[in-house]
Amino acid sequence: MSASPTILLIGASRGLGHAMAAEFLERGWNVTGTVRGESRTLLHDLADKYNSRVEIETLDICQPDQIDALDKRLSGKTFDALFVNAGTTNHDQTQKIGEVSTDEFIHVMVTNALSPMRVLDKLAHHVIPDGLIGVMSSGQGSISNNETGQREVYRGTKAALNMYMRSFAARQAPSRPMVVMAPGWVKTELGGQDARLTIGESIPSLVSVLLKKRERPGLEYLDYLGRTVPW
Repeated sequence: MSASPTILLIGASRGLGHAMAAEFLERGWNVTGTVRGESRTLLHDLADKYNSRVEIETLDICQPDQIDALDKRLSGKTFDALFVNAGTTNHDQTQKIGEVSTDEFIHVMVTNALSPMRVLDKLAHHVIPDGLIGVMSSGQGSISNNETGQREVYRGTKAALNMYMRSFAARQAPSRPMVVMAPGWVKTELGGQDARLTIGESIPSLVSVLLKKRERPGLEYLDYLGRTVPW
């Protein structure tokens, strides 16, 4: 009997990341998930439920030294998939791009675009050659679909993430499946209570899309229903 596949899930303590961890576990996968601090999280509850099938690592993706340390702790381990779930936004989402402070812009860009790519560049070697590598983006990162504006800072950082993933993909073997995911507008701390989808309506379908994507090499920009999102 073959061993269960394992995903390295970055940002799995709450919200979409925690729901992804739970869904992968339900489908027979093992999960190595990261949390930012030492406090107990929902991922710890999953670890209690699933025992040895969940491993918890500490990582703040905005701290490069912590990424380096995680790389060292994972020495000798391989994963069938690596997915980075990270996202934040500016305090006032109605701000035009020219109004946001430099410090706040840097914070959102570093969290949403630079740090996920630092994680991939540092940890991708732990993924098997034909294993899936993906990041959580947003439909609002689509340049083609932006006909209404709004949430300008957030949109720009997710569009940047998408571009960096295109560059990352160009450096990978053609056989590598890679994905930029748009989970839909989901009721989370980031999405807010006016969002159209619940976590239960988004994540099970999103995980199905990820599992099917493992069979298709190359980079795709997909939503939670498996539909192609225009770049």
